[in-house]
Amino acid sequence: MASAGKSLRSTVEHWLAPTSMGTVHVVEFKNQRARRQCYVCVEACTAAGTAAMFFFGHRDGLWCIFPPGRDRPTMRVV
Repeated sequence: MASAGKSLRSTVEHWLAPTSMGTVHVVEFKNQRARRQCYVCVEACTAAGTAAMFFFGHRDGLWCIFPPGRDRPTMRVV
């Protein structure tokens, strides 16, 4: 599924729908620049319970709930 917007905030709001009564905070953050991998685990606490989701940063600047595809070797003939 596509993300709700370009920013992490709008994507979190779309998937976790935080309210004024609940809290949202980052539980885990990892950025491996050499491997071009970035993810954030966000937890939302409400009266109904707690929900946590991972959001993955993609090269085009989008934050999605699925990781980006891996680079695969390619070969070109010129």
